[in-house]
Amino acid sequence: MLARELESLAEFDEVVSRDGSLDHWVLQSIDLSGRSAELASTHVQGTIFLGCVLPVGSEDDLLARGALVFPRLPDVPFDAYRGRLYSASELYDGVAAGGHYADSLDAVIYAWSRDRVRPGLDATLAISLHDHAISDALDEVFDDLPHTTTLGIMGGHAAQRGTPDYVAAARLSGELTRAGYTVVTGGGPGAMEAANLGAHLAGTPERLDTAIAHLARHADFHTDLTGWARVALEVLDTWPASGTSIGIPTWFYGHEPPNVFASAIAKYFSNALREDILLRRCRGGIVYLPGAAGTVQEIFQAATGNYYAVDEADVAPMVLVGREHWTRTLPAWPLLEALGRGRGMGRRVHLVDSIAQAAALLT
Repeated sequence: MLARELESLAEFDEVVSRDGSLDHWVLQSIDLSGRSAELASTHVQGTIFLGCVLPVGSEDDLLARGALVFPRLPDVPFDAYRGRLYSASELYDGVAAGGHYADSLDAVIYAWSRDRVRPGLDATLAISLHDHAISDALDEVFDDLPHTTTLGIMGGHAAQRGTPDYVAAARLSGELTRAGYTVVTGGGPGAMEAANLGAHLAGTPERLDTAIAHLARHADFHTDLTGWARVALEVLDTWPASGTSIGIPTWFYGHEPPNVFASAIAKYFSNALREDILLRRCRGGIVYLPGAAGTVQEIFQAATGNYYAVDEADVAPMVLVGREHWTRTLPAWPLLEALGRGRGMGRRVHLVDSIAQAAALLT
């Protein structure tokens, strides 16, 4: 029997009052401390409790009646069973409260991961459970989106706020969002932040230049990460979202903080898992802005899937922006072009000079 999921107290109350049974449901990280009577009178055969807060003394009763109980993991600064993606206010809670980035959840989790040069079984288990929960929550988001409309914008973190590359990336994302795409990025700073910002303001593009000017007051996250995050949160508070996008960052690159403009943030510990999910979900195509090693990796990881695609319809279009960058600075294009020669992917890989040409190809 296919397990069904409950992720909030409201959902729990609805199912219990309607069915009187939780048989074969999975409950993720719900505070049930005030529901002792309901738990005692409800069927729980095959029910799985993942990191739920249970009433005192109820665990033995639930186990005796056929439930499985996975307790919360001690001494970790995150919920390994979380049932939802992150928000900017959650990851930057310390900055939002007027403090420093070092006090924020994002920094605390990164510091915890860095303290474990050789993590023990308890830490690796917590990390694996967390990333599994994030993948499950991300699947629920993508399940509501037509797969041909999810489009990736990849690029490096070096594009500083206010620069022509940053502005161009934001405008491209806004145009694609208005055309009906859901933009997906690596969730970090630079071109990734610009793309999430462009989607955030897609419905109000006249505000984009003002927002970028405000962000440029703290253009470089390397020199003042707290200030960099604070002005971004100010933009978020001043101009509500008029478009949506998804960011998929990682704590593996701890020098790259997540940007705040993605509507949903799926942050992973495992970069390998994150890269696979990020690229596999961009079925509407991927735009590659100038970047360095990480962007090159993303080009050829996506190219591998396209190269071995059985049906040309399964090949996601790839658009590399910047002829000079991709043919001379980092000559990925000649190899990509050679891989596509004589194969279905060859008709779906493109090299263009400008953001405008990329947008025209995809819209």
